[in-house]
Amino acid sequence: MSKRFSLSIFFVVALLLTFAAIPALAGPVPSKTAANQSLDSRDADLTTVRSIAANDQVAAVLTAHGFTQEQIDQRLAQMSPQDLHQLAQNLEQLQPAGMTKQEWIWIGIGALAALILVIALA
Repeated sequence: MSKRFSLSIFFVVALLLTFAAIPALAGPVPSKTAANQSLDSRDADLTTVRSIAANDQVAAVLTAHGFTQEQIDQRLAQMSPQDLHQLAQNLEQLQPAGMTKQEWIWIGIGALAALILVIALA
């Protein structure tokens, strides 16, 4: 076997091992809370969600979509306790539009590996 062929095999195996090690992006999702959720718990969840909605960036986006603070408060008050709790628990998991930093890193690694492979085969 030639040195170039051996190097190509090495890179293919390295790529396969790299992509096999990519973690899954899915995670566990908490179930909805029981129907008998306490009022204190609902108030705590409402406070959490309202504090996020009051954030300058979030408020600017909501205003750009035509929502006033009054409308936001009304819609939050109309949410069921289960939905409000689920939203409050998952606020940290919400991603902005576009790709995550981890996805960009994997794309960069893949592009670099493809570039190395093209250079090695040339």
